[in-house]
Amino acid sequence: MTSISKTITEPPGPMRTPSHPGDLVRYGILEPLDVSVTKAAEMLAVRRATLSDVINGKAAMSAEMAFRLHKVFGVNAELLLRMQNQFDLARVRENAKTIKVKRYHRKAA
Repeated sequence: MTSISKTITEPPGPMRTPSHPGDLVRYGILEPLDVSVTKAAEMLAVRRATLSDVINGKAAMSAEMAFRLHKVFGVNAELLLRMQNQFDLARVRENAKTIKVKRYHRKAA
């Protein structure tokens, strides 16, 4: 394996699981602004249960929810989606041994 392919294919060393983007919404937006989940759900035009699931890490941050949060609170939607992607990938890596696939190797010409 060349150094470039190692860089591309191997995950970084040990690290903590990234935060779910719901943590940022709860602790970085709602709490500092003293906005309840119920009020925020009204402002976002979503069900309270939907927002609650996201901020409690029970549901993923969708692109639509990220955009709604951007429109209402000015939070960067791309940041929320990157956080969700990093969170999801870390969870998959935790269970990497259960994914049974074989590495593709191109046949020599």
